[in-house]
Amino acid sequence: MPTYIKALKNRNINQVASEYALDEYKNKAKTPIMGGLLFVVIPVIVSLIINYLQGYVDNRLMFIILSFVLYCLVGFLDDFLIIIRNDNNGLTPITRLIMETVFTIGLYFAFKDIILCQITIPFINVGIQFNPIIFVAFMVLLYEAEANAVNFTDGMDGLCAGVSFIGLIAFAVYTIIYKDFNIAILVFCVLGGLLAYLYFNHHPAKIFMGDSGSLALGALFASLAILYDKTIALFFIGGVFVCEMFCVVLQQLSVRLFHKRVFSYTPIHYAFSIKGYKETKIVTWFYIAEIIFMIIGLFIGLKTL
Repeated sequence: MPTYIKALKNRNINQVASEYALDEYKNKAKTPIMGGLLFVVIPVIVSLIINYLQGYVDNRLMFIILSFVLYCLVGFLDDFLIIIRNDNNGLTPITRLIMETVFTIGLYFAFKDIILCQITIPFINVGIQFNPIIFVAFMVLLYEAEANAVNFTDGMDGLCAGVSFIGLIAFAVYTIIYKDFNIAILVFCVLGGLLAYLYFNHHPAKIFMGDSGSLALGALFASLAILYDKTIALFFIGGVFVCEMFCVVLQQLSVRLFHKRVFSYTPIHYAFSIKGYKETKIVTWFYIAEIIFMIIGLFIGLKTL
């Protein structure tokens, strides 16, 4: 990571402050971005090598890896455009939406043999089977919502990576329970990568993950939830992400329909900053909230084994 950070700095691959950014966060400009590439690329390479040495192709692992990599690609293109244009306008929202939709539909048809078109209700263990077309639409919605929710959470030093690390612990537990050791290797490698990244991303951050990392992490959560039929549990496992997304959507609807703000600022973590709370304290609060959400989600997921 130190070598990677130095290389990014030498090539001026840095954060560009948004015109809408709060004043105290505009000084984060010129911090290297695309840190997410390392905790995507390295775990994928390690997982593929280990799977290759076993002498067979694990389609379930390939589904997770391809989801992870394709959404990383979308984020990489977004980051790349921001860098070369030297403004905060990467891919247009419609372009990003089209790419994510095409990739998600492609993932379904490429791996439809291992995707259960069902959602199991926790505690009563009743699986609701869906028509493939409806389930594909649901997959598109889930992937895009999760990817963008993680992206919204990426705004303070250590926030997104820390919350992602805590949430992934639940899926690490599921991989062990299901004895999916190939997928467990990938998940634990990502956890290790996030820890390494957090060492350099904690306040004051020396590197940011960029959309390359946040969109990839969102896709990883979504693909694991679909593979293990934990989509309901995911709403709790990624509780902080859900809250961030809900606040942004509610704010947008209120402004467009009633021309009034519900919150002083969204994503919601910035609203606490406006109230005068320190960034490190806000991040700590969100960690605590995510730990509670993750434990609840893990318990709910265990009731759908």
